Amino acid sequence: MLWSLFKILLFVAVVVALAYGVQWLLSVSGEVLVSFAGQEYVLSPLVVVLGLVLGLIVLWLVFKLVGLLVSVLRFINGDETAISRHFERNRERKGYEALSDSLIALASGEAREAAAKARQAEKYLERPEVTDVVVAQAAEAAGERERAVEAYKRLVRHDRTRFVGVRGLMRSKLEEGDTDTAMKLAEKAFALKPRHVETQDTLLAMQARDHNWEGARRVLTAKLKSGALPKDVYKRREAVLSLADARARLAEGKTEEARAEALEANRLSPELVPAAVLAARMHVEAGDKRRATKAIKAAWAKLHHPDLAAAFAGIEPNETPQERIRRFGPLLKLDPDAPEARMLETELHLAAEDFPGARRALGRLPETHPTARSLSLMAAVERGEGASEAVVRGWLAKALGASRGPQWVCTNCGTVHGDWVPVCTSCEAFDTLDWTEPRRAEASVSALPTDVLPLLVDGPASEPGVPALREDHAPHDVTPLVAPEAQPASSREVHGTSTPASTTHATADGFDTLPAGDSPPAPQDETPTTAGTARM
Repeated sequence: MLWSLFKILLFVAVVVALAYGVQWLLSVSGEVLVSFAGQEYVLSPLVVVLGLVLGLIVLWLVFKLVGLLVSVLRFINGDETAISRHFERNRERKGYEALSDSLIALASGEAREAAAKARQAEKYLERPEVTDVVVAQAAEAAGERERAVEAYKRLVRHDRTRFVGVRGLMRSKLEEGDTDTAMKLAEKAFALKPRHVETQDTLLAMQARDHNWEGARRVLTAKLKSGALPKDVYKRREAVLSLADARARLAEGKTEEARAEALEANRLSPELVPAAVLAARMHVEAGDKRRATKAIKAAWAKLHHPDLAAAFAGIEPNETPQERIRRFGPLLKLDPDAPEARMLETELHLAAEDFPGARRALGRLPETHPTARSLSLMAAVERGEGASEAVVRGWLAKALGASRGPQWVCTNCGTVHGDWVPVCTSCEAFDTLDWTEPRRAEASVSALPTDVLPLLVDGPASEPGVPALREDHAPHDVTPLVAPEAQPASSREVHGTSTPASTTHATADGFDTLPAGDSPPAPQDETPTTAGTARM
């Protein structure tokens, strides 16, 4: 506002000054005598001033004409002139129009139109650091891979676009399957821009796939510093890398280094099941059973997993079944109604040949959440209590078509893994395995239908026309809990054997059969109670 007022006042002052100047010239008395070529001219002061102004204008025009003449001569000679700059501006305008049209077509999904407009922009502008980016992207969208690679190679030559070129070449090599070259390009791109999230993720995935745990840790730290990774996620993935490194060092025989990495993994992520199992194993080997117990309980409180139970059993491998039941008591009380806790308690009672206690522990789990394991446990309970082969075979028939229950499932592609691994074996994604039940229930034994059950049984029949169950065809992913000889005497008589009874106990590697001493008593007459009764 003040500046506008100032300009108005200045304009008024200039006009007033010119008016006073003209008035002064008109009022001045006197003449100007000009002698030229023998002639004398008498001029008034006003005419003289106007003549000087006109002379200056003519002189400016002369200079311009001379400059134009010089420009024409230089143009003919090949030098840059105003005329050439005019044509250059025209080409530049057409180039930027083609460039904008290419960007619009690229955003609209018209790949071929975008590629054609990008070529026009490249022809008019002659600025590869500007046009090659669009040319490469449009060529990629149109499927012209070779042209895109050439554009990316040109981008690498310029400092401003070097990262774009390296990243584009890296993606191209990944599509071609040349992972070795892609790895080198990813490392170069990471060195140029350590905070670039996509490059961090790509490099981390490739390093994890190649078991380059040290390199993956550097990238993971860079992600944390750049703010692209929350603190809790960082600790989880750092624990995964430490665990993977511990396994690798253990395979190389570097026990001390493996111990340090395993304990670090357990410290960073106590709920990571394989880290807790390995840390407990290291503590047991060092003679520190208290810390081993603490590691297992901390992980069990977050996730109920059979490997934790096996590791907990391995802390005291020589205890009797009754002692094991008492030692497992505090662990089971953390979440007694959890399916895994119920099945674990059932296995412990089966190992102790306490079949009514096993039935009470299992409760209604085979009905409320039927899985291959729970149904197989129910078959073992029925066999232990002296049920007929038809009843036992019926439960195993249900187990054949039942879900396997929770497994290590990749949340990225859905692949089921038998054991936990840091990198999915199918999609090669890092840290995507979760202990959960697959969306599609899988059969326990190769998805065999129940009508092929007679093919899995042989031996003497317990009833007329009914084949006896073969002991070696229980579902393969369910650990045999009670050996055939661990049945009550009445059941053993059906098979015509008098082998001493045996039972099972959990170890770090599973459940091993141990002698049980004297034969168990015959089944009790009373009907075992189901869920809701007190556990023995």
